[in-house]
Parts: sequence; structure tokens; C-alpha cells
Amino acid sequence: MTLHTDSPAMTDDPFLWLEDIYGERPLDWVRAENALTEGALVTPDFETRERGILEVLDSTDRIPMVGKHGDHYYNFWRDAEHRQGIWRRTTWESYASDAPAWELLLDVDALSAAEGMEWVWGGALFLRPADGEPHTRVLVVLSPDGGDAARYREFDLGDLAFVDGGFDIPTAKSRITWAGPDTLHVGTDFGPGSMTTSSYPRTVRTLQRGGTLADAEEYFDVDEDHLMALVLHDSTPGFVRDVAVDSIDFYTRHTYLRRDGAWLMIEVPEDASISLHREWLIVRPRTDWTVAGTTHAAGSLLVVGLEAFLAGERSFATVFTPDASTSLQSWSWTRDHLLLNLLRDVSSEIRILDPAQGWAVELLDACPPLHAVDAYAVDDEDDDAGNDYWLIATGFLTPSTLYRGTIGGDHTAVKASPSYFDEDRFAVEQHFAVSRDGTRVPYFQIAAKNLVLDGGNPTLLSGYGGFEHSMTPAYSGVIGRGWLERTTDDGRPGVYVLANIRGGGEYGPAWHRAALHAERHRAYEDFAAIAEDLVGRGVTSPALLGCTGRSNGGLLVGNMLTTYPHLFGAVSCGVPLLDMRRYTKLSAGYSWIAEYGDPDKPEEWEYVRTFSPYHLLRDGVDYPKTLIWTATSDDRVGPVQARKMAARMKDLGAGDVWFHEALEGGHAGASDNRQAARMHAMSFEFLWRALTGSL
Repeated sequence: MTLHTDSPAMTDDPFLWLEDIYGERPLDWVRAENALTEGALVTPDFETRERGILEVLDSTDRIPMVGKHGDHYYNFWRDAEHRQGIWRRTTWESYASDAPAWELLLDVDALSAAEGMEWVWGGALFLRPADGEPHTRVLVVLSPDGGDAARYREFDLGDLAFVDGGFDIPTAKSRITWAGPDTLHVGTDFGPGSMTTSSYPRTVRTLQRGGTLADAEEYFDVDEDHLMALVLHDSTPGFVRDVAVDSIDFYTRHTYLRRDGAWLMIEVPEDASISLHREWLIVRPRTDWTVAGTTHAAGSLLVVGLEAFLAGERSFATVFTPDASTSLQSWSWTRDHLLLNLLRDVSSEIRILDPAQGWAVELLDACPPLHAVDAYAVDDEDDDAGNDYWLIATGFLTPSTLYRGTIGGDHTAVKASPSYFDEDRFAVEQHFAVSRDGTRVPYFQIAAKNLVLDGGNPTLLSGYGGFEHSMTPAYSGVIGRGWLERTTDDGRPGVYVLANIRGGGEYGPAWHRAALHAERHRAYEDFAAIAEDLVGRGVTSPALLGCTGRSNGGLLVGNMLTTYPHLFGAVSCGVPLLDMRRYTKLSAGYSWIAEYGDPDKPEEWEYVRTFSPYHLLRDGVDYPKTLIWTATSDDRVGPVQARKMAARMKDLGAGDVWFHEALEGGHAGASDNRQAARMHAMSFEFLWRALTGSL
């Protein structure tokens, strides 16, 4: 149960009772609202479209993405026959064929039936074997309800069974790493005082095989009001080491290296991201960093020898410097080279750097305009394939393709996703809207090639705008079938628009910082500017314009609902933050203070309250038609903010307000393809019917 009554404000909130997540009265309210929403939306036509979306999610022709460990390529797979999924592996020769032969490792459906628990797959952590030996042990991660809390169980890859008497960490929000064949570094819920205010591990203990969590020796700890404690073990031969991270908040941290029985802090700015690869220390500062007389720009990437740095060296090789249109999104090491994934005006660019040649740069010719292409190493520890890389290429109208390449050689297609809708009918365009402060904000428009610019097209605007997360081009059969191919009575298909507003990472950390705390409104002004631009260009009109967002994107569209209701005809608001007065008291909300501000500080509540949709609701306002949806088992944002928003809107007499809560599924809103199909179909059905006047 999550029920808090210690807030100094809003104690007169008449809907606090809905914060009792599993309480009988709140769940009765949820079931009643679900029945109303399903009664309105679930028709035979809806079920046909839902089946079409489920066909996409269950398609056996989609790319089975793999991770290489030793001689095998591992994949987790869900389809119609395997609702909860199967974990399996194959060889490279088989994987590269048209019909791979998979070895079944674990059937989650069968496991759930045998144990009477609806397990949801959360991944596998591999123990690095001794050189030349095969991989034999993993920790399998399973959630009982699709939430973030999960159980870790030791699994034997030879016996294809859980290890009798092996490691078994009970369900919690844990962070675990192998420290050897008989040792784990475990951050989990050890009891009172062991979790942070943000609901993540505060302490990490070293657990020996045969020992108990209660007796495990504490290895690292952080303050209770910090975000999380984490210890990572690097098992690379010649570079074996433990690294500890004190995550102070989402964007600041202290990183330590274990030396001579103590923790040695790596002296970089708190807001810098760092990683270690063999002899190298890599640093990406989020704000300008002046050191040894040199100023390194925010969003740049710096490399130096780790031992030299620890000895006092501060002369970095600057391997990437951002400019007004280009930002670094991620990096990955092959054995001998550094791969940089960049965005240039939200289109991908990939650079290959060679440290042996003074960080010489080569552009990888694999990135068409208005597409997203990501490169990452196949297995930097493999003697033969250490300089191989994967490429994933995708576009709004280009089904995803998986390539494999070798540094200095070519890359070739390995697998391709099928087409799920008639892409040839549509075209992708990039436009720029001008926000209130004059900033040019990009967005992608996917529309029929014969689009008539008369304001008469049903249009769906999607966005996120937070946590430096970039919204990039991607193929989606779900959007294709659920929105683009649906047509009005006069034959107009839907238009889909993806916004690249501030708060995201499309232009690096400065784009993100521009919408933090008191500047949060810039993200919402950007989104509103795109809505106005779509109307101004004749793509659509307010009555035919809908918007959708999830999580932080739910907060985004919640602000569209309350601050810009005149711009939209319908709003679909998923797993959202909405009550920004109490968000830090609910689920993992405390961990997001660095993004939004602390409502318990009066000076910060003064600006937080201006983007708290729950508090911005007013009587007598003509709000757009609204669907608010969530999941009971979401232990990240939680369902209560969605519940309270819907209840308050109904209490105010707002018009078309609909609510739906999946009784399982975690923060994703769904724990299997069937639930995901229902979630997508319900949102699309609501939006289409609300905008076209049939709801």
C-alpha cells in the first residue's frame, strides 16, 4: 500500500483515498471506470484493429535481437504461442541463416504455470568465465508483476535449470553484479535503512555463495536522500576492478575505484558521465568544465589514460566537441576502436575513432537523412570478433534492418523487419517551429504524399521532453496500423507528428537544461508552438489535433490539457505524473527532484505548481476530450496520479473524461504483447473517435 498523509499542503485533497493502490475501495473505483471506458471503446471494429496491432507485436518475422556471450547469441522472444516469452540461444552460422535453429533455455510461460506466478522477463546477467571456458552461469531477472522490483535467480546454462541452493535474491528494486563465480555485490532491500528515499538500494553488500543476505558484509553505502548506491565489477583480464557509484540524483554522482582496500574517488565534476574501458577513462561533462587551464564544452567527450589521470594528468584527448546542430548520444568500444553515435538535427551520424592513430576519425557511411542508426560493439572481448559492430537502422517509413560490420571492412545486412503497412503512401518531412522565446524546435511529420493543407487532417502529436531522452525516427508497425492507415469518411489518413522539444537530448545537455526546474515551461511552449505550426501550415485544426505522451510525456500532455486546452481536440495521457505537489511522496518520485524541483521547498513549489496539472484544473473550462490510462503494478510513477486526475476532472464536471487502469503491466503499461496491443489500440481508438466526432 502507498498511502501518504504527511504533505504540508493538499491535506484537504478529497481524492487522497485513491492513493491506497491495492485498497478495496480504490480498486472498486478502478473497475467501475474500466467498465465505462471499455464499454465505450471496445467494439467489433476496435477488436479488429487490436488484432492487427497484436499481429505486429507477435509477428514471427520481426528481428530477433541478440546479445553475444562466448560462442552463442542469446535472444528473448514473445509471440502468440509464447505470451510471457522464451529465452533461447543459437550460433552465429545459424543466426545468420533464414531459419535459425534455437536452443530453448527457459520457457517463462511454463515456469509461471509451474510456480503459480505470472513472471515477467527482466533480463540475464552473465558471469564471465575463465579464459577459454564456456559461459555456464547467469542470474535470471524476473518480475512478478511487470514492475521494477524483480527477483534474481542463478541459472545453469549446462543443466538448463535454476541452480539448487544457488543465489536467489528476493523480489526488490535491486542492483546486482557478479564479483566472481561465488560472489555477488548486492544492492537490495536488506531491511529498515537499506533503501533510499527514492526507493532504490542505499547499501551494497558482498554476498558469498552459501551465505545469507543478513550476514553479507557491507561494501559501499550512500546517504539516504541520495538516489542509489551501485557497485560494478569489471572482469576484463588485466583490468579487473570494482567501481562504485554514489548517484546523488539523476544527474550528479561520485564515482569511486577500489584501491588498496579503500574507495578512491575519480575527481571529475559531479554532473559528468564517465566510463572505463581497459586503460582508458572517458568523461562527458554536462556543463562546461575548466581544468588545467582548458575549458571543455558541455556535451563533449574526453579521453585520458586512467592511471595517468589518477597520477594527476589532466591533458585530455577531446574526441568529440558539440556544435549548434550536433550532439553525442552514446559511445561504444570495440576491442581497439571507439564508436560515437551522434545526432545532427535529429538525424544519425556515426564516427569511428582509432586511438592508435591519434584518435583519427572515420565517418561510417550508413546513415541516410531523417533516419536513426545506432552502432555498438558485438563483443569487444572476443579474440576473433573484437572489432565487429552491430548497426540498427530504422526510419518512420523504413522497416528496421540489423547489420554486422568490422572496423576497416564492410557492413552487411543480417536481418530485416517486414513491412506492416503501406509505407509508399506516405512521406516524412522535418519542420521547425518557433517557440515563444524564439528557439527553433524541430519536429517530424509523417503524412500521406497527397496531403491536402486545408486544416482537415486528423493529426496525432507525440512527445516527451525530459531526462535528456531523445525522440528519434523509428519504424512502428503499431503506429502505421493504429493511426496512419486509418481514414476518415472522405478518405483522409491520419497524420503522425513526433516533437523534439527541449528537456530532451536531441541537441545535447544544453537542450535538456533549458527546460529544467523553473524553466520547465519551455518544453510545453515548444510543444504548443509545434501544435500552432501544424495549424498554421494547414496540416490540421485544433478540433482535429490530438496529443499523446507517457510518463514524463504524460506530464507534458497533462499541461497541454490544462494550460493549452484551446490547441487540442483530444488528449491521451499515459502512466503520467500529474500531481506535482505530492509526486516526491509517491512510488519513485523522489528520484526526479533534479528534473522538476522539490515541492516541499516553498520557493520551488512556487514554480512547480505552475506545471502541476492536478492543481491547474479549473471549473468551467472547456477541456479537450481526455483519456487517462495507467497500470496498477507500475512501481515507478504509480497509478495514483492518473486516478486522482481523472476523479477530479469528473468531479469538476469536465466533459468527456475516460480512465483505464491495467491491473498488471508495470510502468510499460503492459507485461505481454496482448496487454500492449490492448493499451495501444485503446489510445488510438479514443483519439481517432474523439477527433472525428464519433465518440
